[in-house]
Amino acid sequence: MEPIAVIDFETTGISPGQQGRATEIAAVLVEDGHIVARYQSLMNAGVSVPPFIEALTGISTRMLREAPPAAQVMREVAAFVGDTPLVAHNAAFDQKFWDAELARIGLARRQAFACSMLLSRRLLPDAPNHKLGNLTAWAQLPVTGQAHRALADAEMAANLTTYLLDQLQTRHRVAAPTHSLLCALQRVPKARVGEFLRQQPGKSAPCRSR
Repeated sequence: MEPIAVIDFETTGISPGQQGRATEIAAVLVEDGHIVARYQSLMNAGVSVPPFIEALTGISTRMLREAPPAAQVMREVAAFVGDTPLVAHNAAFDQKFWDAELARIGLARRQAFACSMLLSRRLLPDAPNHKLGNLTAWAQLPVTGQAHRALADAEMAANLTTYLLDQLQTRHRVAAPTHSLLCALQRVPKARVGEFLRQQPGKSAPCRSR
């Protein structure tokens, strides 16, 4: 598979805007099933961290005051990722913040997101649930650090994505799964996954960027 970039945000809320800003981002580049490069930074967007978010993540308002400005961090991580196809666990969440924080510095996303959570629902139906930490334990993948910190979660999502690609190759006989195949698969109803994969001729439909 072509290289992919797996990202994860920690934030002050569930949606971008005045009450929801990014506090930390991590991105890891994956090639041939291995993490080959990492980027991680706290980011100061001039906001306070709600107490329940600090309890969940360990990220405090004081830590953010000493962090680089959010604009600087987003320029750095955007350059680090470049045009590499993107993956995130619960990508609908991370995509919103990626797009919003890029827009604040006058940039726009050029590539699409694949979602390891949606993919796991289709490829790992026997898993007890599809939360990242629980999938990591269920599949016996490495625990990479403290949950709800961006780098640890990005690395776990990268390991999970590699596991899902292996499932496609070994269980479903997809010789060379691509990012565009992942994007198409995550939109397929779960009851039709087997049929969809059997019909793959080795090429996949273009990934829609939304």
